[in-house]
Amino acid sequence: MKIVEIKLPGKLTKKESEHRVTFLEHVGVIPGGEKIKACIQCGTCTGSCPVSFAMDISPREVIALFRAGDIESILKSKTIWTCASCYACQTRCPASIKVTDIIYALKRTAMDRKIYSRKFPVHLLKDSFVKNIYRFGRLNEPRLMVYYLLKTGIIKSFAYLPLGIKMAINGRIEYKASKIKDIIGFRQIMKAAEKLDMPIEFEAKPYIVETVGYKAAH
Repeated sequence: MKIVEIKLPGKLTKKESEHRVTFLEHVGVIPGGEKIKACIQCGTCTGSCPVSFAMDISPREVIALFRAGDIESILKSKTIWTCASCYACQTRCPASIKVTDIIYALKRTAMDRKIYSRKFPVHLLKDSFVKNIYRFGRLNEPRLMVYYLLKTGIIKSFAYLPLGIKMAINGRIEYKASKIKDIIGFRQIMKAAEKLDMPIEFEAKPYIVETVGYKAAH
């Protein structure tokens, strides 16, 4: 018999609780990150965002969904990957909420939990970028796009052929790539960096019980 986990008002599912713990760990290292609890849902962040039109969840709704205990919907959206990191929302927020930094925390949570948007596979672009850098020690855009399109669907690449040929004729792209000097040493540095754990010190903050919407979702 299949067991269905029902989400009750005011009670987080086990999965959402785990997402929440991971997210709050990342928020905890943001100076002033606890101010996320003071959001008044005024919409200034959404109105200030230059790329909100391309998001499936607005910045204001991101905070609202977090309060409602639905972090998974945020992690599966393309919003956190669409963010241009211009900090307009964060600068104009009347409650001084670190909106952009919180979106970065959501990105890290998505990577930790391996939850990505199917409509916007930006994590595959990241993998392609790392592969490119590891192989040559420098970025080669044509190869980056080849690696990415091979992962997302080679059929899509044919749509870019006319543009690619035109750019190649005009000397705007070059597929040939040379490796940097001492590429072996560079790869050893990358491998060593992957094993490093950055020390994190958390500052204890008092919990605001009276904050709207947090009595049920805490």
